[in-house]
Amino acid sequence: MFFSGDSSARKRVDLGGRSSKERDRQKLLEQTRLERNRRHWVRSQNSAAIKIQKCFRGRKAVEAEHLRVRGQFFMTYGKHCQHVDRRCFRPDSDFLRQLLFFFNPRNHADFSALVETCRLLQQFVRESGDILSLFAGIDYSSSSALVDYRMKQLAYSCIWAVHHNRNQLLDQLFLTSHKSSTPTILLLEAVVMLIDPRLPWSCKIVGYLLQRNTYNLFREIILTGKERTRLQDSVGKISSLESVLALLISHAIDFAAVATFLLEALPPIQASNRESKENFLVDEDEMMVGDEEIDKGLNRDLELQISNAIDARFLLQLTSVLFGGISPVNGSHKERPHGEEVVAVGAACAFLHVTLNILPLEHTMTVLAYRTELVPVLWKFMKQCHENQKWSALSGHLTYLPADAPGWLLPLSVFCPVYKHMLTIVDNEEFYEQEKPLSLKDIKCLIVILRQALWQLLWVNPVASPNLSKSNADVFSLKGHPLEFIQHRVSTVASDLLSQLQDWNNRRQFTPPSDFHADGVNDHFISQAMMENSRAHEILQHAPFLVPFTSRVKIFAIRVTFVNEFGVEEAGIDGGGIFKDFMENITRAAFDVQYGLFKETADHLLYPNPGSLMVHEQHLQYFHFLGTVLAKAMFEGILVDIPFATFFLSKLKQKYNYLNDLPSLDPELYRHLIFLKRYEGDIAELELYFVIENNEYGEQTEEELLPGGKSTRVTNETIRQQSSYFLRGFQQLIQKDWIDMFNEHELQLLIAGSMEGFDVKDLRAHTNYAGGYHSDHYVIDMFWAVLSNFSRENQMKFLKFVTGCSRGPLLGFRYLEPLFCIQRAAGNASEEALDRLPTSATCMNLLKLPPYRSKEQLEQKLLYAINADAGFDLS
Repeated sequence: MFFSGDSSARKRVDLGGRSSKERDRQKLLEQTRLERNRRHWVRSQNSAAIKIQKCFRGRKAVEAEHLRVRGQFFMTYGKHCQHVDRRCFRPDSDFLRQLLFFFNPRNHADFSALVETCRLLQQFVRESGDILSLFAGIDYSSSSALVDYRMKQLAYSCIWAVHHNRNQLLDQLFLTSHKSSTPTILLLEAVVMLIDPRLPWSCKIVGYLLQRNTYNLFREIILTGKERTRLQDSVGKISSLESVLALLISHAIDFAAVATFLLEALPPIQASNRESKENFLVDEDEMMVGDEEIDKGLNRDLELQISNAIDARFLLQLTSVLFGGISPVNGSHKERPHGEEVVAVGAACAFLHVTLNILPLEHTMTVLAYRTELVPVLWKFMKQCHENQKWSALSGHLTYLPADAPGWLLPLSVFCPVYKHMLTIVDNEEFYEQEKPLSLKDIKCLIVILRQALWQLLWVNPVASPNLSKSNADVFSLKGHPLEFIQHRVSTVASDLLSQLQDWNNRRQFTPPSDFHADGVNDHFISQAMMENSRAHEILQHAPFLVPFTSRVKIFAIRVTFVNEFGVEEAGIDGGGIFKDFMENITRAAFDVQYGLFKETADHLLYPNPGSLMVHEQHLQYFHFLGTVLAKAMFEGILVDIPFATFFLSKLKQKYNYLNDLPSLDPELYRHLIFLKRYEGDIAELELYFVIENNEYGEQTEEELLPGGKSTRVTNETIRQQSSYFLRGFQQLIQKDWIDMFNEHELQLLIAGSMEGFDVKDLRAHTNYAGGYHSDHYVIDMFWAVLSNFSRENQMKFLKFVTGCSRGPLLGFRYLEPLFCIQRAAGNASEEALDRLPTSATCMNLLKLPPYRSKEQLEQKLLYAINADAGFDLS
């Protein structure tokens, strides 16, 4: 009866259901993995140590050689270059070879030697008037390679010296050459001499400076000396720094102009992946324009050569040159753009405008958006022009377009698509809190510029045909007419950007919604918008934000028609309380998350359930039906209490969703992605893999996220199918063109009305009375007092009770048909009659109200009636 034996022999039981063999196997695998990781870490450490040792030894050897050559140089030519004469600049001399080999701007002796070299250079050139023979001797052609190399090194060293010592040379940076011979003046004037366009090595030097990203050095020099230059009297004078920049930019402007001319003659180059709608590519079934046939494109090999030539590095260098002398941040916006600045911006925008319409966007957009300062520089330029009202004065300087073309066309054609591309991966904190890439104040100004430009292009001074939705072939045919082509281009990209900015404003309002409305929208425009094929109608479809929401809703009630099974247009139903009640009840049941077709976000917003197939075998047919039901409700003007998630409403509009739409679906996933986006360490340290876990109705699965993985089939594709079937049903009644009149926020208002309840005063102002009641009757006064004191929930229940819908008409109760009416209930004022409850006739929006004697009694009876949920039993 007593326990005896070895307790250590007791059988171990794994509560997870695993056998001892499986436990041992898992332990062995884990130990193997840890040992493998340890060995990998040791190898990485050893490899890094070897590289560091080699680099350190190599650097020490180079420094020792610099020191040796530096000592030899000063022994030969003197501490202050006092032993240097004209012959020292020739190809066979070691003077420039040694100086350029060891030169370090941090070394004071090196800096002084370079400054003295530049002084002697200018002196010898003034004496002889010939810089070519000074460096090349009698025959330049025989030593051109060596001379060109030395000229490139000398020019760069001068700029490098100024940049590195810019803080010490602060007072000299913007001095003019006639005032002094300071080190900065001597160094920069030497560069001016070396890149004289008449010299054979000029272009080679400019190209070399381009490769060395010298224009970033110039930008930092300019920013350093910007504030100090305001204290100096240099009006009408040109500094040495400006002279250098003018010569450098002139090379790039000439190149950009020629490249623009050549690229403009090419047909679009096909994208390697999916085609972007902004590329204006030509479909095979749209190759005929009028009586002319358009060539399908270039030879593929030639396309590749052109695409490879205009690569990321080339775009980065060219934009750096053209915008090199323009500060993106400093300077007042009230300063007018300088002439050189206008020419540089015009050349850059013309080249990029043509490039963006010729090359696939993946070759250009990311570089322009994230590796150049195109957006801040162009924005500063546009803001100066806008606030100084200098747009019209620019046209004469922008040679790409006719002199009478608006000055904002070229800048907007480039700025809009690049800035829009940046916004696709900007998160909410960056946009609203950090105010990147533009401040909210600047975005408000941008909205005004875009709005005014669009209104000018589309309504005030239209040039292109009214049909804004041109086919690819139509757009391509406009390339022979640059003004019309760029007008169409700007109308498209400006509309897209303004629509995206409106989406940001809907998420968190930073400017009044009226800022998006054009100033010229009036009754004449609205009347024109109701006519098919009119310009106003086209504007309403492609730039709806220009028209106030209330005006668009009025047109939508007017213009939407329903075609029955016989192909005959049906008239809209006014009233129809039983139908309204049916519509609201069926949508409430079908969109209930318990039914399994829809899920809800953390904010209780609805979207299709990825696992709906597990609940309903015919789920896609249900989605098709519900799309039709929702469209019918909108067609009849019936508001239903269905709060959809914004990303799903984007699907109804057939738009893409981006990073900033993710919080409405999965806030936790959004936070994790933002963490990765801002993670500054080695992401490999986080041990993350392209795998997610799905859990639908208790079934947990692992899905790979790599291309071709299971997640694309099970998750993304499933949601796509559900949204697609829902959209098909929806568009059976309401065409996409009409939905495009509204953004996602406005579409939610059309479906469900405002979440703020309704205005009791508005309802009272549009109420009729019958059966002896009138507006001043004591029972009526009690009724309105009681209704005003109801909670929002009870007010919506009351509205449901009398109209069949818990929300009022979108534009106010004057649009309720028939108008709300309060009728005295039949019978006398006996005690028996006063015990009756209020009743309603939802088909007539009618409340039958007994003549209660007190406010308390009226409130009690009315609350009981609206909360009884008895449907038509009380009607």
